Amino acid sequence: MSSPVDADIVLVGGGGAASLVLAALGRQMRSRVRVAVVDPVHKRGQDRTWAFWGSPGTFLDPLLSASWDEVDVVTPAGRRALRLQPLRYAMLRSAPLYELADRSADAVRITAPAGSVTDDGERVLVADPDGTPLVRANWALDSRPRPPRRAGRTNWLQHFRGWWLESDRPVFDPGRAVLMDFRTPQPARGVSFGYVLPVSDRFALVEYTEFSPARLGDREYDVALRRYCDLLGLNVAAMQVREVEDGVIPMTDGPFESRPSPRVVRLGTAGGATRPSTGFTFSAMARQADRIAREVAAGRPPLPEPPYPARHLWMDAVQLRALDRGLVDGVAFFDRLFDRNPPDRVLRFLDGTTSVTEDLRLMGSSPLLPMMRAAAGDFVDRLRPG
Repeated sequence: MSSPVDADIVLVGGGGAASLVLAALGRQMRSRVRVAVVDPVHKRGQDRTWAFWGSPGTFLDPLLSASWDEVDVVTPAGRRALRLQPLRYAMLRSAPLYELADRSADAVRITAPAGSVTDDGERVLVADPDGTPLVRANWALDSRPRPPRRAGRTNWLQHFRGWWLESDRPVFDPGRAVLMDFRTPQPARGVSFGYVLPVSDRFALVEYTEFSPARLGDREYDVALRRYCDLLGLNVAAMQVREVEDGVIPMTDGPFESRPSPRVVRLGTAGGATRPSTGFTFSAMARQADRIAREVAAGRPPLPEPPYPARHLWMDAVQLRALDRGLVDGVAFFDRLFDRNPPDRVLRFLDGTTSVTEDLRLMGSSPLLPMMRAAAGDFVDRLRPG
């Protein structure tokens, strides 16, 4: 490339966060905005699945593989059916979102890795790892993964493996999903659960997930998944494993730098969109994208709001600390949360949209003495320098 592409906005990274921004710009824009995307791969096809909750009737509805008005939370003590109205739990696979992003915005795609992102206060220059200029833009929206600005006081991971299973006979109930099944063997330090997202009575994503400080070995995920399938009564040997999905997402109270310089904005996990207490990310990414598109359409800088209120990040820090230090039992904690609150309140809290009054009710439903100990420890740690 002899000279860099000129753009109004450059998206550094072309995955889910960037695709949502492109789709949102396509919905909002009435005048042309020059957009460039820098990524070593032009994202297409099925490379991941997002599960999230929200209200029906959005632009995502035609893209969904499935959605459910009712989900199950299962513990060794029994099964709890959660009616989610007015919310719903939904599954979105990557291919339709990538296709929508390609249709929505007339973006210049540069299939090259990004190296430096240099902000001189007036413009941003994106170069490749060798220093060759790729794009010069007014604003850069950078969604490349990166660690928090400083290490957290608690650092866990949401890590998982899922199998897309296909059967030649009906074995799944497409009318309901399993949100969390805590009958899986629990790690010494952490929480594990399985879940089931059925697309039809013969095709579903069955997944094993842990919230814990470290990933498992490759074989350990397969063993855990096979045991969970046995628990569900699924004969995996008689089914086809059509796809395998692996992932690891940070769960940390370490702060992410959402705006490292005046004209560079970070999106997705790098911009704090991952909820520290659960690892869920998609809904916050969608909110970031919508806000950016509205701001650009109004002629303002593409600046999203913080993904979560500060009080929610504090509550997450306390929860992570309580789980990590063994002050609360993880299975009992989540079971109690759903038992003592309406499902939509819990889910809206995890999305960062509950009110202060609702947050106080959620706090009141938690085991108070252990959580007070965790809050006191968090307070003392925050007073320490460094």
